[in-house]
Amino acid sequence: MDLYLKLFEVLFPVFLVIGIGYWYGKKDPKFDTKFITTLAGNIGLPCIIFYSLTTSNVDFSVFLRFLYYFFLYVGVFSILGILVLKILNKDIYRLLPPLILPNTGNMGIPICLFAYGKTGLAIAAAITSVIVVFHFSLNILLASRKFSFKPLINCVSIYALIISLFFVYFKIPIPNFIENATFLISYSTIFLVLMSLGVALSNLKIISFKESLIFSFTRIIIGPLIGFGFVKFFNLSGVEAGVMFIQTSMPSAVLTYLIGKMYSPKSITDNIASTVVLSTFLSFITVPMVVFFSLKYFG
Repeated sequence: MDLYLKLFEVLFPVFLVIGIGYWYGKKDPKFDTKFITTLAGNIGLPCIIFYSLTTSNVDFSVFLRFLYYFFLYVGVFSILGILVLKILNKDIYRLLPPLILPNTGNMGIPICLFAYGKTGLAIAAAITSVIVVFHFSLNILLASRKFSFKPLINCVSIYALIISLFFVYFKIPIPNFIENATFLISYSTIFLVLMSLGVALSNLKIISFKESLIFSFTRIIIGPLIGFGFVKFFNLSGVEAGVMFIQTSMPSAVLTYLIGKMYSPKSITDNIASTVVLSTFLSFITVPMVVFFSLKYFG
């Protein structure tokens, strides 16, 4: 019974805030989340990364290992994603990002926080920083068919990660006023990104259900299976195993749609939007299963 209560305590606040955002988006379809996403990307997420990494007791080597794990995870998933798109005779470049890049930020971070506390938050934030790097490099490369260092140079989260790891490696104590400020911004950001996810879901539409269903199942079924394979292969346990499994089970990232909208044809972005929406709604069924398993065996 305690396990089911814990599962409810982890998922209820996340799904509630997403639901509020969805309701508000339906009530006011013209509501623009651009300000929220810009604020979260340039200030909120960097603060989450800095606060969670520098105030947790997680060792520097753990962060390095998870950076490695997720670079490897994206590489392995890319091979399978390309095979799926090849079989379906779809664009293997522009449609690959929503398959391989999970929503570790909007959904993954709060779920890992509620499931595993500050340690879970720290590891989840480290994972998200890797995914952000992929968004501003691989995602843009595949969507635009050309590479540029400019998005990476302008990505504040990368600098936040570097600075955070510097503090962690040299065990430099954080002044209380900085810890308090980043704490306040971090937890405010979690609310804002969940709200913006709900609003985004209310505005996006499913265009091709059959294809989107295949893409969605690839993301939310194959994703966590690879993640679980990593847990076993690298002999992870406890919080590390739980966060790895949860983060790899997340649906397609909304950012894949936003980047696709900037660089890809409308037919492609419609496909991506459909995958983001359907995979997210389906994850309301699959994520509770993953979190339940994680709490039971990696608690």
